[in-house]
Parts: sequence; C-alpha cells; structure tokens
Amino acid sequence: MDSGLNDSDLAPDPIEQFARWFAAAVEAGLNEPNAMTLATAAPDGTPSARMVLLKSFDAQGFVFYTNYDSQKGRELTANPRAALVFYWPALHRQVRVAGEVSPVSRGESENYFRSRPVGARLSALASRQSRVIPSRESLEQHVTELAAQYPDENIPLPDDWGGYRLAPHTLEFWQGRPNRLHDRLRYTRQPLGAWVVERLSP
Repeated sequence: MDSGLNDSDLAPDPIEQFARWFAAAVEAGLNEPNAMTLATAAPDGTPSARMVLLKSFDAQGFVFYTNYDSQKGRELTANPRAALVFYWPALHRQVRVAGEVSPVSRGESENYFRSRPVGARLSALASRQSRVIPSRESLEQHVTELAAQYPDENIPLPDDWGGYRLAPHTLEFWQGRPNRLHDRLRYTRQPLGAWVVERLSP
C-alpha cells in the first residue's frame, strides 16, 4: 500500500495492468477476486447495480454470463453501455471500467455453459431471472422436473441465457495511500485505439 501506484510502473496497456492486479488478488487468496459490481441503466435513466462474476477477460473486454431476459439483460438491450467495479479491500485496490456491451457468440456461451456444474445448468434452464414467481417451492419443483427430463445431464443451453462482453473505453486504477492521498490513474482509449493515461486527484 505505502509504495503506491507510480506512473512509471504502469503497463502501457490497461488489460495487462488489470491482469497484474487480478493475479495479485488471486495470489493473495481473496474470496472471489472475480466478483464485480455491474452497473446498468434503464431507458428512463434509472441506474441499477448488482454483483456478478467475471468469467474471462482479454484484449477484447470483460465477459460475464446471465439471463438475457433479466433486468440487467433488458437494460443492456435498451442501453448497451455499462460500468464495472472491482474492489479488493485487503490490497487497498479498486478498478473501475466503463464501455460498450455486446453479447458473446452462441458458441462461446455453449462452451461456458457446458463447463458449469449440473445444478447450475438446471437452475439456468429453470429460472426466469428477475421475474415474480409464486414460491420457492414452485422453483424447486421445476428444477426437479427438469432433472428428471434430462437424466443423462445433457442439459440444453437456454435460448435466453448467455454471455456479454464489455469492451472498455476507460479503466481507472485506484491504489489506497495514507492520509487519503490515494493514487488514481485512468486509461482512456483514443479514436485510433491507443490509450492515454492521466493521473486524477484523489
């Protein structure tokens, strides 16, 4: 913490810098270091946020999976811009990401879906995420019926379930420092793809 975040130590590419910090969070043994806040907005501008899990990232962006007909899915359809926040308090670090969101390919969603535990696949097929249901018992009964329907565990990918990729245009790396003189360094993508780094006041 005391060493801070120096401009000279930054990777030239923000995804590489994120990979360094993410690896440090994993190495530190933090609980679910891939947990992130996903913020979206309804068509009328009302914001909403929730925790989701980062499943992969690369130069193209940050990938998470959900029900496309959930509240966040409907909001992303209407307004495909979103923000992410990663917070690792034990390391005194935070990363903010903002950008454009688009669905991943059906094949990519299929590959990830097949890697999930059977129970998670059944739940994805059973759930009409964010919709009102009569009771928990009705949901559990539906899962039981689906388990009987697919005894060979060959559970199909639901039509309304899959991944999204957030392609970032800004990433801000925050490192806590004593006396609230924190380090904040922001990458902003330029029209031709290069990144500009600026230091922000804490």
